[in-house]
Amino acid sequence: MLQKFDPRNKDIKVFIKDKLYPRSEAKVSVFDSVVQGGDAVWEGLRVYPEGIVCLDKHLTRLHESAKTLAFNDIPSKEFIKDAIRQTLDANEMNDNTHIRLTLTRGEKITSGMDPRLNQSGSCLIVLAEWKPLVYDNTGGIKVISSSQRRNSPQFLDSKIHHNNLLNNILAKIQANVAGKDAGLMLDERGFVAELNGSNVFMVKGNSIYTPHANACLPGITRGTVIALCSEVGIDIQEADLSLSEFINADAVFATGTMGELTPVVEIDGRTISSVNSLMHKVIAVFNDNIRRLCEKVE
Repeated sequence: MLQKFDPRNKDIKVFIKDKLYPRSEAKVSVFDSVVQGGDAVWEGLRVYPEGIVCLDKHLTRLHESAKTLAFNDIPSKEFIKDAIRQTLDANEMNDNTHIRLTLTRGEKITSGMDPRLNQSGSCLIVLAEWKPLVYDNTGGIKVISSSQRRNSPQFLDSKIHHNNLLNNILAKIQANVAGKDAGLMLDERGFVAELNGSNVFMVKGNSIYTPHANACLPGITRGTVIALCSEVGIDIQEADLSLSEFINADAVFATGTMGELTPVVEIDGRTISSVNSLMHKVIAVFNDNIRRLCEKVE
């Protein structure tokens, strides 16, 4: 599912540190930590006319990730919301928009790994683009299990939403070579963790299951699905789930900000049914409630 360039994004304005720049001038220093070591944290936000989905939860995760990485000069939620508002207003965006929100450790005085070299404060980037849901109207995605294992907390805690995504990118490369849409990543014990860019759920009988958030990102959309299922009385459980269990599930679906809820119709060449009443009930419940979870930035 290769995303296409939208001509409307040619002249967008991008917020960097403390002001807006035209796309052609939107740059960070070669000494910035995100360039030097992928030393940054990020969030993906979805914009509807009603506002931004689960905005406060995303900003909380951004703050917590930055705190874990010992960032200095972390901007307040109020500052970030104002930067988002400025960006959306400048681009006249209020729907069908994806925001890539990035906070880097900032610029270094010289090349090096030591965070003490960062003496200019953190750098906030708000990149808003006209962008449809990445898997919208595809009829489901096909995935392949990856030999690249997902990081566990003993190596790099997946609860830190950091910019060093090579672990996931390698899994995506394997999927690309195989002609599939995504890589299904296992944890270091061999249990399913997540796709390279989204969380996964499976249906078996009258229950929904999803992997424990040990080696996967506890995604905002994932949490929303768990909460909504509980609200409407759908049995949902976190568990250690093997690849065999996913292959033999009644249905499988992925969740994430970029694609929301997407059926998975094939794993390692085995067909997974996309016709399952419980899965489609979950998708309908999500679609019926997602806009009430939006928050305005004013």
